[in-house]
Amino acid sequence: MGSYVTAIPAASSDIAATHFARRLTVETDCADVADAMRNDIQDFVLLHVVGTKESYGKRHVPGAIHLPHREITAERMTEWSPETLFVTYCAGPHCNGADQAALKLARLGRPVKIMIGGITGWADEGFHFTTGEQPGNFNASQGEQRSARP
Repeated sequence: MGSYVTAIPAASSDIAATHFARRLTVETDCADVADAMRNDIQDFVLLHVVGTKESYGKRHVPGAIHLPHREITAERMTEWSPETLFVTYCAGPHCNGADQAALKLARLGRPVKIMIGGITGWADEGFHFTTGEQPGNFNASQGEQRSARP
């Protein structure tokens, strides 16, 4: 008798490749977001989609705009071009605010990905947060360290 892990056979390589490729079209992670910001190639808008203005002011990912998912409307999104990629995040794996925001954005015809892990993942990766009402800048307190990522 095998383990619970092998009780259901793994998918074929073709099925697995299709599955993971699809996931990557709707997800990114904290390390990739940080790398983009660190290297000044932030070609997306990062949205902090949960909490009050006060909680955002206490701690948020540098560069993130506070736009609670309940405030995402077609009218509000006219601030950005229709091609703008949005990356949403919330408190972490226990929160579905990023999913709710992503769903609203997708229904509005906007390109969107979720930053998996959210605030919890950002902290787990050891990345710094910023405070205040403004988005802030990732490199402002991190120096100019650049990655060697290809």
